[in-house]
Amino acid sequence: MIVVIDYNVGNVRNVCNAFRHIGSQVQLSCELKTIENAAGLVLPGVAAFGYAISALGDLAAVIKDAASAGKPLLGICVGYQMLFDESYEYGVYKGLGLVHGKVVGIPVTQVVPHMGWNLVKPQSDMDLFEGLGKERHFYFAHSFYAQVADKQAKVAYTDYGFELAASVQKANVYGTQFHPEKSGESGLQVLRNFAKICNKNGNGLC
Repeated sequence: MIVVIDYNVGNVRNVCNAFRHIGSQVQLSCELKTIENAAGLVLPGVAAFGYAISALGDLAAVIKDAASAGKPLLGICVGYQMLFDESYEYGVYKGLGLVHGKVVGIPVTQVVPHMGWNLVKPQSDMDLFEGLGKERHFYFAHSFYAQVADKQAKVAYTDYGFELAASVQKANVYGTQFHPEKSGESGLQVLRNFAKICNKNGNGLC
């Protein structure tokens, strides 16, 4: 069972519906026992970083402990940004610190927000992009981005006038700045790949 973290930020039900569409077992929950028993966790979100990390509250420690223990974790959009050490969106806020780096504003020389389809080029061995070839288009909607500083992380980039980190992988921790649930068949394949990772983790079929 994949558990999508329910913390009332953004339309998390779209993510649940996307997993159900590909045949995965998924539950929307904020219950500690459910999270502990999950084969994998998904942390979505559409909001400012400070609001999102505040809304996450005590669940932040639960998610961090689960990921540190080896449970697969997928952050999406703001959920992806919360994987990093800190954000500078309308203040300075601490993230989960699972991937080293910081979240900063997209340069004013570019169109802000970054909204629409962009070509993502992953490293050849990034698990989320298995079966997708050397590059695929995904849907983005954001004004801040992660500057990845973690030497243990693999990074997929998109060209937005500069190299913008579109996805990250560090051991069992995964993140996408883009929205896989809004990215057509390519996005669904990313979710299938995450479900496959969760299946390997055990605790039943995902």
